[in-house]
Amino acid sequence: MEIIKKIKDSKFFKLLSNIYILTTLIFFIWIFFIDSNSILVNLKLKKEINELRDRKEVLQRQIEVDKKIISNLKNPDSLEKYAREKLYMKKDNEEIYIIEFKE
Repeated sequence: MEIIKKIKDSKFFKLLSNIYILTTLIFFIWIFFIDSNSILVNLKLKKEINELRDRKEVLQRQIEVDKKIISNLKNPDSLEKYAREKLYMKKDNEEIYIIEFKE
């Protein structure tokens, strides 16, 4: 009996027994953790959006590089050079030797 009386007399119990504070506490718990649009989910989505924006910038830079390569390949001489160096293509009467240096 004494324990129950001590619990009822404590400040913590009085604070939590207040209906306004209890309602506010439940509301914050709901907003932060339970709701499908909770703050934790929003933070996770913002992080993902930022990662996707960074990836978009990298890919746009790569597109610009590729566009420059494509515009250079419209010239037949540079097309032949690209095919020989990058794709290791050769003419019928040629032999190609690839020399790799170990560092």
